[in-house]
Amino acid sequence: MELYLDLHSQPCRSVFLFAKAVGIPFEVKLVEISKGQQYTDEFGQPSIIRKVPVMKDGSFVLTESTAILKYLVQKHASSVADHWFPAELQQRARVNEYLSWQHMNLRAHGSKVFLLKSMFPIIMGSEVPKEKMSAAVEDLNQSLQMLEEKFLQSKPFIIGDKISLADLVAIVEIMQPVGAGVDVFVGRPKLSAWRDRVKKAIGEKLFDEGHEAIMAVSGLMEKMKSSDELEMLKQKFKKLFS
Repeated sequence: MELYLDLHSQPCRSVFLFAKAVGIPFEVKLVEISKGQQYTDEFGQPSIIRKVPVMKDGSFVLTESTAILKYLVQKHASSVADHWFPAELQQRARVNEYLSWQHMNLRAHGSKVFLLKSMFPIIMGSEVPKEKMSAAVEDLNQSLQMLEEKFLQSKPFIIGDKISLADLVAIVEIMQPVGAGVDVFVGRPKLSAWRDRVKKAIGEKLFDEGHEAIMAVSGLMEKMKSSDELEMLKQKFKKLFS
């Protein structure tokens, strides 16, 4: 099995961490998004969508991280613990509920804070307008509050006593703004305790390996200053944040 990944990407990290944590063998095909490698002819072969992650299992190609995660659970059901994506109807529905919610909420808002904080000044050559940054952080705070109050509540993990795909997808999204220097865990003891449990369940060494790139993202930003892709990214940012 081949996984096309860039670990600066949250969805890529979720697939990478899951496969590693449960012992599914795979070969990494690195796709450096900052260099525009997703637009090369080589990457266009497995996926015309031109987004990572992509899984190639023999001749079967699958895109979208949550689809890949569910595929891996079900293909390796004999060796993957049930708590990741429970067979019980209502428990599985709770995982799917979170995965459906997060894309337009925690993912969207965490990504926006990350892009504004870490990439906007490099790509646009100016500081982020204060009102844009404040609004983005407020949206992120609301999503984090919903994660705590609706999904986590007083449970150790999102669906109960054990980690699931929901927790894994949540943590990689939250670590994105953290990598940009926005520590969302400050003043949130419940969220901090949950993060520590997730980290322990995944394995602290593996967790740190998966997040090494995003925690050193400032180095990538410096490299991007001389990137040939800078002008293309500038046009994309104008559309996103105009």
